[in-house]
Parts: sequence; C-alpha cells; structure tokens
Amino acid sequence: MKRKYEGVIVLNTKGKDESVETMVSTVSKELEGFGAELNEVEQLGRKEFIYNARHLEGGFYVNYKFNAEPSSIVQIREKLKLNNDVFLQHYQRVI
Repeated sequence: MKRKYEGVIVLNTKGKDESVETMVSTVSKELEGFGAELNEVEQLGRKEFIYNARHLEGGFYVNYKFNAEPSSIVQIREKLKLNNDVFLQHYQRVI
C-alpha cells in the first residue's frame, strides 16, 4: 500500500556545468524509477549552510512530495547516495 512521503533533497551545484532543472529532473526520474508517484516538486532555492559542510558553503533545496511503498524509501536512499549531485536527503511520512 502506497503512502504519502515528503522528501527534502539538497543538491550540490558547486562546479557543475548542468543546470538545476536538469538535476531536479534527474532526481525525479530516479524516484519514479522505484515506483514513486510524484505529486509536487517545489524548488525552494539556494540557501547557505550555517557551517561549511564537507567544503560546501550552500546547496539548492528541492522538496519532493510523492506516494511510494515504504520498502522503496530505502532503495531510493541508497540509489541517491551514489548520485554526486545529491548532497543531503531526508524523507518523512506525511499523514
């Protein structure tokens, strides 16, 4: 049974040639590849970090709202860990 989730993903745009739109659509395709049904993709913009995390001063925040199986969240996390464009990711279930 699919449940509603919200995922905040911080993209690393430092030194990247591709546009933010391309990065956002790539992550969207990876989510859909694991059976997630995207409801909304909200680009929150670039924000600076309070401290330099791993030599990065800030990132581009994107909020994904989607429906997915609970078991697919683990698979999505593992897949996006391998994506160099994804700096941070956090998912929570929406009631």
